[in-house]
Amino acid sequence: MLTTSDFKRGLVIQLDGAPCLILDVTFQSPSARGANTMVKTRYRNLLTSQVLDRTFRSGDKVDEADYERHKGQFLYADANGGVFMDLETYEQFEMGEEGFAALAPYLLDGTEVTLGLFEDRMVAVELPLTVELTVTETAPVIKNATATAETKDAVLETGLKIKVPPYLESGVKVKVDTREARFISRA
Repeated sequence: MLTTSDFKRGLVIQLDGAPCLILDVTFQSPSARGANTMVKTRYRNLLTSQVLDRTFRSGDKVDEADYERHKGQFLYADANGGVFMDLETYEQFEMGEEGFAALAPYLLDGTEVTLGLFEDRMVAVELPLTVELTVTETAPVIKNATATAETKDAVLETGLKIKVPPYLESGVKVKVDTREARFISRA
């Protein structure tokens, strides 16, 4: 059993029989004497992918989910979504097209990821913070380009479209932030 004082980002708790990943936690002290501190949480139900808000009272208890994180690897994409492999047990898991669509622009065959398993089935895939992808299409290099805030559009090998500095050309590997889909640096 966990209490609300244990809540932090990234913790997986069990609410209404489903594993829920805490995305944000805020503690609110009441102004009235004798009132309990309120713990406001924003969480994602890992079975339905819904993002919900819920308020708990200080001291409330919740169950910790039977949730495990395993090192995994993206194997390949097919018409139904993507296939991932647990690197500890070599078991393969399929992810449906709806959930896979958001991950696909960052995945190449063999990309290492973290698999979230609930009751021995995959319910979540956590991408690495950065991935290295090759620029396949972009405008030509701009002569005398400076390092100002100017950017140009680029298409990466997975089809992801991002803004890159004007001095980059096609064929260059770049690091991309998977949380914000933005250029970080050359690889």
